[in-house]
Amino acid sequence: MTETRGFQTEAPLLEGWRHIYSGKVRDLYEPIEGAVLSHPEDVVLVVASDRISAYDHVLSSTIPDKGRILTQLSLWWFDQLNVPNHVVGWTVDDGVPAEVVGRAMICRRLEMYPVECIARGYLTGSGLAEYRESGTVCEIPLPDGLVDGSRLPEAIFTPSAKAEVGEHDENITYEDVTGMVGDDAAAQLRSLTLEIYREAERIARERGIILADTKVEFGLDPVTGLITLGDEVLTPDSSRFWDAATWEPGKAQPSFDKQFVRDWLTSPASGWDRHSDQEPPTLPEDVVERTRARYVEAFERLTGRAFEA
Repeated sequence: MTETRGFQTEAPLLEGWRHIYSGKVRDLYEPIEGAVLSHPEDVVLVVASDRISAYDHVLSSTIPDKGRILTQLSLWWFDQLNVPNHVVGWTVDDGVPAEVVGRAMICRRLEMYPVECIARGYLTGSGLAEYRESGTVCEIPLPDGLVDGSRLPEAIFTPSAKAEVGEHDENITYEDVTGMVGDDAAAQLRSLTLEIYREAERIARERGIILADTKVEFGLDPVTGLITLGDEVLTPDSSRFWDAATWEPGKAQPSFDKQFVRDWLTSPASGWDRHSDQEPPTLPEDVVERTRARYVEAFERLTGRAFEA
């Protein structure tokens, strides 16, 4: 029996599947021998919960329908991108348990690379902090005079090393990546990441949304031998989306993500010190509702479809 690892969560019991890992948001399962699947490959079931995390804490509050929104948006993006991905099924006929249909994907097991592949087309966040100090992002020199929200001359690859559970990922250089995975794999990871960003940025811009940056993960498919896109892709949890109509460089841009949660947690209203050992407090209902609405808006504007809970 495989040992369960990751965050301690209350993952649902699913017939035909054994829980093996929980991340901050997703629960992973492997098929129990004899499970009826439409795909015979070595697979895992990836179930997106309604959990939400902030400042390296999984909150006690949940965001209704968040798991369904993230899963449905990822599936839509996988269809838009001309890049191999790990999804093999998402319906009951494929073997997904009925109680998690809509928030779950059956995926091929990949040999994951220990690198968070990040593409940035705009300057903000941790990249802005480094730029203000040294004029670089992940040691990549950038032009003078950029401000929070500035569009970069071209998208850049700014990887980070995956951290242990509960720790921060650490920004690394491209040379670090080559040392970790080799020259050929590093070149492919960079090329695929930037290809995905450029195509997604174009699609989002046509819908009035700016894709400022995004994080993707890749693994080697042992069957095909191809570097393959895994995990989620281009969701508000893995990407920074801004409204193009309100984009104004020189200040922080409102984003389609858990900004309401972060803002409330760091406000006097929460009474919480993010640098303490205390767990974050329960979110007020209005913060939960506004956060859910922001996720739904991102889904509907990007896909052009109404979200059905």
